[in-house]
Amino acid sequence: MNAFLAAVRVALVALLRSPLRSVLTVLGILVGIAAVVVVTALGEGASGRIGGQIESLGSNVVYVFDVPKARSGAKRARGSAAGLTDADAEAIRRDATAVADVSVFTSSTTQVMTAFANGKTQIVGADLFYFPVRGFELAAGRLWTHAEERSKARVCLIGPSASAKLFGNVDPIGRTLRIGRNPYRVIGTLVPKGQSPFGDDQDDRILMPVGTWRGHVSPTMGNRVHMIMASAKGFERADQAVQEIDAIMRQRHRIREGNVADFVVGSQEQFRATQERVLKVLSLLLLSVAAVALFVGGVGVMNIMLVTVTERRREIGIRMALGAQPRDIQLQFLVEAVTLTALGGALGLALAGSLVAAARYGFGWAMSVGPAAVLLAIGTSLFVGLVFGFLPARRAAHVEPMEALRHE
Repeated sequence: MNAFLAAVRVALVALLRSPLRSVLTVLGILVGIAAVVVVTALGEGASGRIGGQIESLGSNVVYVFDVPKARSGAKRARGSAAGLTDADAEAIRRDATAVADVSVFTSSTTQVMTAFANGKTQIVGADLFYFPVRGFELAAGRLWTHAEERSKARVCLIGPSASAKLFGNVDPIGRTLRIGRNPYRVIGTLVPKGQSPFGDDQDDRILMPVGTWRGHVSPTMGNRVHMIMASAKGFERADQAVQEIDAIMRQRHRIREGNVADFVVGSQEQFRATQERVLKVLSLLLLSVAAVALFVGGVGVMNIMLVTVTERRREIGIRMALGAQPRDIQLQFLVEAVTLTALGGALGLALAGSLVAAARYGFGWAMSVGPAAVLLAIGTSLFVGLVFGFLPARRAAHVEPMEALRHE
């Protein structure tokens, strides 16, 4: 231990002899470590954000998307169902044993007018099952009733972003908004949901009964819907729900085995897995760039240490003549290399912390330098010092004392 501490003191003195050279050497390690820490923090923050956005979609939700291009005239002639309908949702509710609730969804982005402002927002047509399936909660007011849903009443609920856009700071409940030539009465407001994994603002929307949407906002024949959503009876039954829904829809739409269906069934967990795979690939690419920066910095440390060994041959010879063993000389130069990279790692960690804080407070990104990032920075800087400092240290240890003493 005493030998190690003595090597550290000698290393610090040696590095302070050439401060400019030491700073330039540390710079390469600093950039590499900062890049590694920032990428790690960004990956952890993005993973957490994706998880939150996925959860905002609801609990164990399974989606059935319409695929219009898969339907040809020949298929329609054979009687294949034209798109998704309310009847499909009822069949899933009746026959799928792993499904708790089923809802339908239609939407369009339309100009909305109020007495306070005008603006475009998403108009969603849904049934009352939409709220438990998607996890939307009422902030104030009330939901529409089954009677209002059947009678296509012109009532609606409004999200926080849409309310701020169309009503400003005024309470929208009880007020009227106009879509096209039709007035609609706002009967409730929704709890904020935030951004979805698909990038849209879930709070910038107006919800109304699906029959009202089909009858007045976008007249539609045949009770068609854009999407069917179902919530599975627990996380462990989500895959079973996907399989049951797929089988029910294939039977109803007369899709033979091996043929391309006119719908796609996807679960919430599949979306999560896909986004996490994309995130891992991006993180791997960024870490590769950081690894290249670290490698370049490590090569710089090795080059500087090789030059240092050449310049200090006489010092090495004197130490050996006074009784220093080759392992002592090797330890000294190895400690110098590790000290350089450790200093670069500490400064890189500080720089990364500043960049992460700036990104978090300036742009609202969910990033933080956690214990894992700190350990990664320390471990990586020490590893680089050991690997790239080994060759110069070994060369210093093999210097012949007599030749070193004659060196000028």
